[in-house]
Amino acid sequence: MNTPDRKTAHDILKQASEMNPGNWIGHSQNTADAAEKIARHIKGLDREKAYTAGLLHDIGRREGVRNLHHIICGYEYMMSLGYDGTAKISMTHSFALKNLNTYLGEYDCTDAELNFIRTYIANIQYDDYDLLIQLCDCLALSDGLCIIEQRLVDVAMRYGFNELTIPKWKKIFEIKTYFEKIIGKSIYDVLEIMPVRVK
Repeated sequence: MNTPDRKTAHDILKQASEMNPGNWIGHSQNTADAAEKIARHIKGLDREKAYTAGLLHDIGRREGVRNLHHIICGYEYMMSLGYDGTAKISMTHSFALKNLNTYLGEYDCTDAELNFIRTYIANIQYDDYDLLIQLCDCLALSDGLCIIEQRLVDVAMRYGFNELTIPKWKKIFEIKTYFEKIIGKSIYDVLEIMPVRVK
């Protein structure tokens, strides 16, 4: 699957930041940094591909303030540039659970777009890049990296929660454990994040 090189990805994000500046730019950069650092420790993962996937996972926000619609916007934009690998990440990054209803926020899509996202997510096979960006998306704020709980609460405070929120959170922690078993140590150690230790 095709993905842009690092310079091209930065050029794409720079243009997007001029179209729609905001906290999502810093979040995207932090997601990319985390993905690259983790990928360095996993045999078979290309750290450049991981980096650009993280950098452009929210690229659909280039079109302005969007909720669910940023997913389809990102997919269509990346496909138009010939980057089907990055387009896939645009679609999968918000769905650790393969269920459209796990998305928190406004469903600002047409019925046809909702059906497309629902069908795409149900039928796509996730690979380690999809899982890595789902994880790193939950580690990145606009101004740095954080423990997963901080990011999940941040999202819930802004968008609320539903009956699928806790199952989605559990899935994110399963992904964290999956990568930690491969690496042999905590993701937080790799990223030099100091989680609060409960005694």
